[in-house]
Amino acid sequence: MFKNFAITGVAGYVAPRHLKAIKETGNRLVAAVDPHDSVGLLDSYFEDVRFFTEFERFDRHIEKLRRQGEDQRVHYVSICSPNYLHDAHCRFALRVGADVICEKPVVLNPWNIDALQELEKESGKKIFTVLQLRVHPSLIALKEKLQKEKSSFKKEIILTYVTSRGLWYLVSWKGQAEKSGGLATNIGIHFFDLLLWLFGKVEGFEVHLATPTRTAGYMELENARVKWFLSIEKTDLPEECKSKGKVTFRSITIDGQEVEFSEGFTDLHTIVYRETLAGRGFGLADARPSVVLAHDIRNAEIIGVNENSHPLVKNLK
Repeated sequence: MFKNFAITGVAGYVAPRHLKAIKETGNRLVAAVDPHDSVGLLDSYFEDVRFFTEFERFDRHIEKLRRQGEDQRVHYVSICSPNYLHDAHCRFALRVGADVICEKPVVLNPWNIDALQELEKESGKKIFTVLQLRVHPSLIALKEKLQKEKSSFKKEIILTYVTSRGLWYLVSWKGQAEKSGGLATNIGIHFFDLLLWLFGKVEGFEVHLATPTRTAGYMELENARVKWFLSIEKTDLPEECKSKGKVTFRSITIDGQEVEFSEGFTDLHTIVYRETLAGRGFGLADARPSVVLAHDIRNAEIIGVNENSHPLVKNLK
């Protein structure tokens, strides 16, 4: 039996991955909302989707469907809206009797998770989030390999993620820290979640650099020491990327060895949806450690370059 989905933020960058996942898991999209109306892409996935540019009318429509019985009601709300709206849209979904599949970060602040967990208990519904790197086959294999190893030494990790963005980025909500959480939250949280999933809890951290376009630091985990660097500056791309016209570079090295996971990203949202619908989704408890870490990094003192700094930070002029 298919499930009825609604989606918020359908005109946004990440929404097509959710539309694809809803379709490929054999479900139906019945309603969508976004203040922007450039949503012709909907026709590539579904027919007869009720679209709204005003959340109040969307809310009213979902409430009407709820009263029309099990076949008509919305079973899941997919949340692709700007980060600062995730908390409110999760609350909306629980109120109308739907479960949630929310893009990262599920919320910006740890205390928002506490409140949502209380609302889950009251409503009997669940909030799931998209931690898609946890379902990447190469990274699952890496986790299994690490679990089999027995070492008394912490791994030495260097994480580098450069994803070039134009001038629009800083003008949009993504460039406003109070709405996006800044780079550490908006583009870093998947990698922070991955590192915590692979190497255990945070034992300490430092922030060496934090600007609107770059952030970097160091963290000590249970089983690893991590130097990390995140950037949206094109100039930070390696020369081989620039020469090939690539705009994104992602690298994780473990004790000097590159972890290969450059391929296999296109279907990860579909896998997350499939797992969630099968009862194996990532809930608020899974999301909490990376939300806490990103929040703490966002509010930490910037101490500047030291011996723990990422190599690219040391080379910045």
